[in-house]
Amino acid sequence: MRYRLTFVAGVALGYVLGTRAGRERYEQLKKSAREFAQNPAVRNAAESAAHTGREVAGKAYHAVSEKVGDKVPEAVAARVRSLRERSLSNGEDDWGTSNT
Repeated sequence: MRYRLTFVAGVALGYVLGTRAGRERYEQLKKSAREFAQNPAVRNAAESAAHTGREVAGKAYHAVSEKVGDKVPEAVAARVRSLRERSLSNGEDDWGTSNT
């Protein structure tokens, strides 16, 4: 009961503080977030992180596939092949991201 009361008090406090901030503060935060996301340095860092993540995932994929190899049942291997072919025909790489 104590935790429920604490939770309800926290929700009420958050609601009151949120409504006091008003629409202007919401729009200001939204504008700041948009400017941050459109910053060239941030975009370059995000693109670099995504590229590095794809490289690491590719290396992990090859390492796992070498170790697992023929131990995967044929039904699973066939399903993976069909999913890979379908994603390649949609212009996406193995991880569901576009290659642009």
